Amino acid sequence: MKDIDTYDLSWDEWDELQRPAAENTDFDAVVEAAISRRGFLTGVVAYGSGAAVMGTGLLSGTSAEAQAASRFGFTPIPIATDGTVHVPEGYTWHTVAKWGEPLFSDAEPFSQDTAVGVASSDRVFGENTDGMEAFVVDGRQVIAVNHEYVNTRINLPLTEGETTSADDVLTLQNMQGVTVMEVAEGDDGWAIVVDSDLNRRITHNTPMTIAGPAAGHPLLQTEADPVGTTALGTMNNCGAGKTPWGTYLTCEENFNGYFGSTDEAFELPEDYARYGIGAEGRYGYEKFDPRYDVSKNPNEPRRFGYIVEIDPSDPTSTPIKHTALGRFKHENAAAVIAPDGRVVVYMGDDERGEFMYKYVSNGVYTPGGPTSALLDDGQLYVAKFNTDLTGQWVALTPEATGMEEAEIAIFSRVAASKVGATTMDRPEWVAVNPVSVEGYCCLTNNRNRGVKPNAGGDDTAVNGPNPRAENNYGQIVRWFPSNDDHGADTFTWDLYVMAGNPTVHDDAYAGSANINEGNLFNSPDGMMFDSTGLLWIQTDGDDSNEEGFVGMGNNQMLAGDPATGQIERFLTGPNGSEVTGLTWSADKRTMFVGIQHPAAPFPDGEGQLPRSSIIAVKRADNAMVG
Repeated sequence: MKDIDTYDLSWDEWDELQRPAAENTDFDAVVEAAISRRGFLTGVVAYGSGAAVMGTGLLSGTSAEAQAASRFGFTPIPIATDGTVHVPEGYTWHTVAKWGEPLFSDAEPFSQDTAVGVASSDRVFGENTDGMEAFVVDGRQVIAVNHEYVNTRINLPLTEGETTSADDVLTLQNMQGVTVMEVAEGDDGWAIVVDSDLNRRITHNTPMTIAGPAAGHPLLQTEADPVGTTALGTMNNCGAGKTPWGTYLTCEENFNGYFGSTDEAFELPEDYARYGIGAEGRYGYEKFDPRYDVSKNPNEPRRFGYIVEIDPSDPTSTPIKHTALGRFKHENAAAVIAPDGRVVVYMGDDERGEFMYKYVSNGVYTPGGPTSALLDDGQLYVAKFNTDLTGQWVALTPEATGMEEAEIAIFSRVAASKVGATTMDRPEWVAVNPVSVEGYCCLTNNRNRGVKPNAGGDDTAVNGPNPRAENNYGQIVRWFPSNDDHGADTFTWDLYVMAGNPTVHDDAYAGSANINEGNLFNSPDGMMFDSTGLLWIQTDGDDSNEEGFVGMGNNQMLAGDPATGQIERFLTGPNGSEVTGLTWSADKRTMFVGIQHPAAPFPDGEGQLPRSSIIAVKRADNAMVG
């Protein structure tokens, strides 16, 4: 594959190379159907409980009424196309941590020529930050943050990005996973507390416990782990979450790209296709680490694709892979407590045409009580959206799927297809409103909507929450659980926003009524609520600022008001970057934001390597920001 330059491809694009498009459907008819829904969509955006009470006049986001009613404590900023971060007047930002920065004083300093050596690669802050959460441990501020993947060209500069040895593989493995680090605010702002006893790196080789219905199943057993209950490592850690009892949930997404075969004659198992596991890995791990060679260890890929729980307060604790929450390309995990005390976890499967899921524990959460079984003993559901703005969470049971409980946990996508779940436009981050009983999911984009089925052969024609064929802009779906109970198996829904470009289009691709020339964006991805109920939206899309994306500039972070529909731009990232990951300091006076894979020499300036970073955003008057 190196003859097709894959170094700079996104995971989404890399997957497409592994699975070329099937023959097109009748695309013109599908587009016509999508456009005919334009009137319906305008109404859908106004359907939510808050908007229904307040009326639809505020949804434009530019009216005098909307500005007067705004709950945003900032003046919206314009787009940017340069190589740095911009925030509103009255706000400041500075870098907290960047790729290669030491967590421990024995780590070698970062080099602009050689990056990070293998000996220090698990002693420094990893690359490509993504989801993160903040914790208070014995009065100290701790951040747990994901490192989704690596850019091989800058991690292996001496080989121009080629993996040529076991040391190269180990370096890449250590640059990914999770960082747990203590941070503190001093005269120069927030910084890593080097040598803190809470600092920890969790990598592709960290021992983990496999728990839940799939633990010990023959499909998870390997020569190194014949019992099937102990895995090594977590990978492609994308979004995140926090449990009510104060642990961190890291989510394994594009795990499929790490595996390959050194035996050209090896016949890939049938189940690999649904998860995109092929004969050649993206990083060449299989050439130097037999654990990633599927011809030698065909069960190893089935030990990834889960949600992993980490205790940030105990650096000696063993992370736990919770198979009850399903195996797919997890984006993030939004946990909430139902009125009866059960734990509910909402999840998205980030691939075109895949599904939204929900897990509900059988046991109830009691503060200070036992929690060990709450993410291992429960029911996994998948979402089905109806065109009448209602929906159901369909239980993935042996009776409904014809599969054993362990098989449902390992092959959750197959189970969801069997019950006719609604195919979605890449369901990414899920967020739950802390001041109202409602959930939101970013449907980032889907150029295959109406073009070809998903990997399981499921229909991807336009449908209720995914109303546009060849959708390059994305939308955010919102649902309202029945009886204000997140544990309920029915809901109503609407679309909070459809991204689009009304300066270019005059049809469904213009977006919903709350999109205007001043707040244009595409590909909503990350998403978090602050404590006041404002919705913060982060993007990972086309930043060319050309053609259909003109006026959108670099990827960005916007604030949305669920009650009015108003959306305004708060932050712009450096060109080439994704803005992803958001959490707050304990006093809510600092907003920590992730800047992933910048193309510009950010944050060190001209002539320096681009370094994925966490930044701290504050108000100049030190007032609360979330």
